[in-house]
Amino acid sequence: MSAGIFKLKSDWAPAGDQPQAIDKLVEGLNKGDRYQTLLGVTGSGKTFTMANVISQFDRPVLVMAPNKALAAQLYREYKNFFPENSVNYFVSYYDYYQPEAYMPASDTYIEKEAMINDEIDRLRHQATSALLSRRDVIVVASVSCIYNLGVPVNYMESSLHLTKGQSIVRGDLISQLIKIQFERTPGELERGKFRVRGDIIEIMAAAEHIIYRIELAEQKINSIYIVDNLTRKIKESLLEIVIFPAKHFVSTLPEIKRAVKDIKIELKERLQFYNKRKLYLEAERLERRTRYDIEMLLSLGYCHGIENYSRHLSGKLAGEAPDTLLAYFPQKNGQPDFMTIIDESHIAVPQIRGMYSGDHSRKEILAQYGWRLPSALDNRPLRFDEFETRIAQTIFSSATPGDWELKNSGQVVEQVIRPTGLIDPPVEVHPVFDKKNNYSQIDDVIKESKVIVDRKERVIINTLTKKQAEDLHAYLQKQGLKSNYLHSDVKTIERMEILTAFREGVFDILVGVNLLREGLDLPEVGLVAILDADREGFLRSETSLMQIMGRAARNVLGKVILYADRKTGSIKRALSEVERRRTRQMKYNKEHGIDPRSVVKKIEQFLDIESKENNYGNDFASSTHRVRRKKQSH
Repeated sequence: MSAGIFKLKSDWAPAGDQPQAIDKLVEGLNKGDRYQTLLGVTGSGKTFTMANVISQFDRPVLVMAPNKALAAQLYREYKNFFPENSVNYFVSYYDYYQPEAYMPASDTYIEKEAMINDEIDRLRHQATSALLSRRDVIVVASVSCIYNLGVPVNYMESSLHLTKGQSIVRGDLISQLIKIQFERTPGELERGKFRVRGDIIEIMAAAEHIIYRIELAEQKINSIYIVDNLTRKIKESLLEIVIFPAKHFVSTLPEIKRAVKDIKIELKERLQFYNKRKLYLEAERLERRTRYDIEMLLSLGYCHGIENYSRHLSGKLAGEAPDTLLAYFPQKNGQPDFMTIIDESHIAVPQIRGMYSGDHSRKEILAQYGWRLPSALDNRPLRFDEFETRIAQTIFSSATPGDWELKNSGQVVEQVIRPTGLIDPPVEVHPVFDKKNNYSQIDDVIKESKVIVDRKERVIINTLTKKQAEDLHAYLQKQGLKSNYLHSDVKTIERMEILTAFREGVFDILVGVNLLREGLDLPEVGLVAILDADREGFLRSETSLMQIMGRAARNVLGKVILYADRKTGSIKRALSEVERRRTRQMKYNKEHGIDPRSVVKKIEQFLDIESKENNYGNDFASSTHRVRRKKQSH
């Protein structure tokens, strides 16, 4: 089946509803459908269906997910399906992020605070450099990928192409590395740094934990090696390499000088605006900050918050859309030349719609009170209409697609029958509180959980708030049960570790809020319990209930308990849809003599971050940072 640039590897063939879904989606792409929707129930193998579709087209692919945890899971799945191709992970690299803000009512300025995760930054660079140097690329990204990133042309043109035998002066090579934001160090090499020892220059690129050694002789490149991080022994000899910039925001000196000229003009106009209105405080704070940033740009080529000057650095017009990850994907005849898959679209699409407004209102206040130039508003995410013009053929994937997807799709392809023959789990409704017996939902969920734990399976308990999740986790531990919690305050990498430990049985019960809804593939889960299910609202809507219940749909013994004192409209609709699907699934199994079986899935790390010293090998087999026409072994 894999006749194109993407080589699909799998131990199984499409089954259940997958074959017809693949055929219909491929047919829709071939006839030019702009949008399609795959309505696939939880556990029906939507990712495998999409992998089969991808394998039939020779175009790069952007896979968007609504959160980092789901993006990491999808990254691992696609990497397993396409081991010979370049599969990448691109999400926000902040473990902690407090955006710059100003609250006029209390005259409180909040400076931007951020904790950058170095490993995720590496994976981001790996994704962009792959897109600029090869075509068989899949990038799994969170919706933050629609935020301003930096001009891809600058990123590409600033890259260093070094070839064995190339004439180059030692000082020029050092200057070029500094110009593309590499930092010189006399000590230990880290990503984005280089070290000079005589005519030997060692570089660790931004996208890898690999050291490149450039040896110069008589003002020429005498040799290019990959050396072992620990022993410094030569691992491989190369004829040429491409070193991409250490930061996505990179500009040449002429561009910086032009940008500074434009920044000064804008500053002058803005100061006139403030002085005319006798807003002297705003004028003083803006002038002080902007002139300091200008000095930093001219001396270092970089400044703190350089992204706020991105409009001037890129030469864009006021209000013009920023360059995002989407700009790094190829174009053909002026049109996007890649396929987009939006996973769990019922959540991701509204997120994409909402990002611009929140960002704009915050920056508008900063500009109004002199903390930023008005041009800072152009450092922003894409508006939804801009996003639409930057994607081409798109497939939405969800068990509960939203109205927008259903309305705009050329076709809605249903995938209800699972390859495993699994039917949707039965749903029980238990009271939140039984006054007669003085028995609460917490008492009941503990009793039910113990049955599942004794069966060597796992339990997911969904709460309404983060505090409730943490408090319940602590209470469960006091009851002798092994538990943990997961919510949005947990750092990105730690989320992956918690989910892996959950599958491995390090603990048995996982308590959480929203992150335990969409897409997480946890076959060991035998019970999903939804507390306070009758609290009608976003977290207990029909869509939310369906998504949470789906976490039990990969286990043949799985079941769901809704804790509710009354059946809300959302509960009734969710129960009705579950019954419809169960009826169809059981009929199919009876007609085809299928005995349902649980999903069996290998437990593995979601992200390739476990070792900085031994990542050379499979993890970089598809790396785009070294060009090999000939290899010499050592």
